[in-house]
Amino acid sequence: MSAIRGARERARIEVTAAIKDEARKQLAAEGAAKLSLRAVARELGMVSSALYRYFPSRDELLTALIVDAYDSVGEAAEHAHRTAVEETAEADAPGRPAAGKSPAPERPAATEPPASASASASTPAPASASASARPGGHLARWVAVACAVREWALAHPHEYALIYGSPVPGYTAPQATIGPASRVPYVLMAVVEDAQRQEGLALPPLAEELRPEAERLAADLAPGLPPAVVAPFVAAWAQLFGLLSFELFGQFNHVVEEREVFFRQAVTELARTVGLLGGRK
Repeated sequence: MSAIRGARERARIEVTAAIKDEARKQLAAEGAAKLSLRAVARELGMVSSALYRYFPSRDELLTALIVDAYDSVGEAAEHAHRTAVEETAEADAPGRPAAGKSPAPERPAATEPPASASASASTPAPASASASARPGGHLARWVAVACAVREWALAHPHEYALIYGSPVPGYTAPQATIGPASRVPYVLMAVVEDAQRQEGLALPPLAEELRPEAERLAADLAPGLPPAVVAPFVAAWAQLFGLLSFELFGQFNHVVEEREVFFRQAVTELARTVGLLGGRK
């Protein structure tokens, strides 16, 4: 009996994946507003009533695609964060000389282990002090995460448009999308929180008229960070995706030619606005 149930579950997983794959093809060809369950069923050789057993409505299928897209870009950001932490830890490893310097054998090796490569999907683990405390370490992590998000967006333009483009007429995103949508900002916030613990932040000025809103944002989003940092962090998050949207949707055409160099410099300046040391070159 369990074998039959297992086979049914596998079949359901396979059909669900096929439905979402065909729906993504429709997104690329027609856009989210024209997504049709009947058209998806027709392309898969299914009757509409059979497809409704998997996704009872267009909105449920859209939600599944949106969650998948947020999780995909979130995974890219988290992987970039872990890799940047590991690379910095290796550069700072005991006994390994910095670039251009000779080792100092008379100095006893430190015993602190490098940072772990594991991280939670929603709250990236803080890096060890050796991984990020040197000037620019947190800046490098911030830029690495931002560049990973850009690479994902360029590789998945239609999924990017689904989650960061124009709202789909008649669709309201449910609560289930909030967690996946938070993964990228949580990674960036982890970089800022680690920087505050390990090397401090260059607090940006906070206008008095913005203070009440900044304090509310800090209480809601990042109680461990000063309001003077949280307000510009929210602005930096919005500007990051503004840069990406301008690139993907054509606003930079005939304006910015060296897109990658431009982007890296722009996100470096965003890091400065949230107080990361080394943010100004």
